[in-house]
Amino acid sequence: MGNGRLNGKKALITQAADFMGPATVEHFKREGATVIADNAILTAPEKAKAVVDAAGDIDILVANLASENLYGKAVETLEDTDFQTAFEVMVYPLHRLVRAVAPQMKARKSGKIVVFGSAVPLRPMGRLAAYSAARGAQISYVKSVGVELARDNIQCNLIAQNWVENPAYYPQEMQENPKFQANLAREVPLGRLAKPEEDTALAVFLASSESDFFVGQAIPFSGGWAS
Repeated sequence: MGNGRLNGKKALITQAADFMGPATVEHFKREGATVIADNAILTAPEKAKAVVDAAGDIDILVANLASENLYGKAVETLEDTDFQTAFEVMVYPLHRLVRAVAPQMKARKSGKIVVFGSAVPLRPMGRLAAYSAARGAQISYVKSVGVELARDNIQCNLIAQNWVENPAYYPQEMQENPKFQANLAREVPLGRLAKPEEDTALAVFLASSESDFFVGQAIPFSGGWAS
C-alpha cells in the first residue's frame, strides 16, 4: 500500500482501461485509495452524470479522457467531424463530470479533480489542430473552474503531459522504430519516454492533501519538451 498517501480516500477514475487509466488505478490502490475504475466511453450526454451518480460520494475525480486517430491530418483535410469528435471525447465529458461531482464536493467543502491532459497546446505542432484545440480547451476550462471551485476548498488541476509511455499514444512497435527513437532523442531534453508510474506519481500528489495550495494549474510533464 506504499506510504498510504491516499488512505481513506475514494477515487473515481474514468476510461480506466485506456490512456493513463490502468497505471493510475494501480498506483492509487497502492497508495491506499478505494478506487472505482469505470471503463465507459463518456460521449453520450447523460453518461458522465450516470457514472458519478453510480460512484456515490467520492473524494477524488480523475478525468482520464483520450481518443485515438486524431493525428496527422493537414488542416485543409480536417473536417468539422474531426473537431466534433475531439470535443465530444475530451471536452464535453470533462465538463459533465465536473458539473456532476461539484455539488457533493461543495457540500463537504473538500475535493480533488485531476485531469490527464496534454502539453501539445503549450508547444505548437503541425497536423494536430483538432486534437490541440480540444486539449487546449481542457486547459482553459481547468484554469477557470479551478479558480471557481477553490472557494469551496476543491482543487482542480491538469497534468499537461507528452512523451509518456502508454499504449494509446506510444505503442511498442512505435517505440522500437529507429526514426521514433531519433526523434525522441532530438525533441526531449531527457532523451526518453516517462514511465507511467512517474506520471501517476504526479496524479497521486495532486489527489493528496500535499497539493492543497495548487489551484487551476496546467502542470507540464514532458521531460523538458514544453514548459
